[in-house]
Amino acid sequence: MKKTLALLCTVLASTSVLAKTNVTVFGDDSYPPYSYIDSGRMTGIYTVILERIFEKMPDYNVTIKGVPWKRGLLEIEGGKNFALYPPYKRPKQRPYMEYDMSILDEKLVVVCQKSVLSSPRPNWPGDYMGLTIGNNSGFSAGGDEFKAAVKAGKIKLSETKGTPKNLLKLIAGRVDCYMNDALSIQWELKKLQKEGKYNGSSIVEGATISSEQGFLGFATKGDKFPFKDDFKSQYHKILSEMKASGEVDKIIQEYLK
Repeated sequence: MKKTLALLCTVLASTSVLAKTNVTVFGDDSYPPYSYIDSGRMTGIYTVILERIFEKMPDYNVTIKGVPWKRGLLEIEGGKNFALYPPYKRPKQRPYMEYDMSILDEKLVVVCQKSVLSSPRPNWPGDYMGLTIGNNSGFSAGGDEFKAAVKAGKIKLSETKGTPKNLLKLIAGRVDCYMNDALSIQWELKKLQKEGKYNGSSIVEGATISSEQGFLGFATKGDKFPFKDDFKSQYHKILSEMKASGEVDKIIQEYLK
C-alpha cells in the first residue's frame, strides 16, 4: 500500500511539473537601473518585479531573457516573441503590442551640458531648437512637437544604443542634450563618476518632457501563444495585488539601496 501511494505521489508530481507552460519573456538588455544584463544575467527594477510576479504564477515556468531593444520590438512585431518589457504605451506606433496595466511610472527629462543651460530652458521642446538631442535607439520619446521639429530640421536627433553610450557622448560634447528617464540617467552618471569618466558636475537637468509608464507588452498576434489570455489574467491580478500591498514600492526602494 505504501509503495502504491509513493508511486501515485511521484506520478502526480511529475504530472504537475509537466503541466506547467514554458514561457519566455524578453526585456531590454541595456536600460539600467530598470532592465539590463549584469554578470550574464538579467536584472533591474522591472526584472525583479516581474520575477516576483512570475514566482506567484504556478501554472507557468517563465524564463526572462535580455534582448537589444530594437530587435525586441522587431521580433514581437513579427509575432515571434510573446512579451517584451518595458515599452511605453504607444498604441498607434506599436499596434503589435497590448498594454493593459503599467508596472511603474517614469519621469522623462532632458539633461544637457552645463553650458547649454547657462540660461534656463524650462519649455520643451521650444527652448531646445537648434540643438542636437541624444536618444536611445528604438526609444519613441520626445512627443509629437519634438518629432515635428526634428522632421523640419529645427532640432537634430542623434540615436545611440543604451544610456551609458549616450551619456558619454553628452559628456564628450558630441550632443548638446540627452533625453531619458530621470532615475536611469542619475544611476548611470553615478556609475560613470565612480569609473572616473564623469566629473560629477558638467551635466545638469533641464526640462521635464513627460511622465511615462512602463509596461509588459504582450504580442497582439497571439496565434502562437494560446495561453495568452490566461497568462495575462493571472499576471494582471498579481501585479494589482502587489501594487495595492506596497510590495512594488518596497522592491524599488530595496533595489536602489
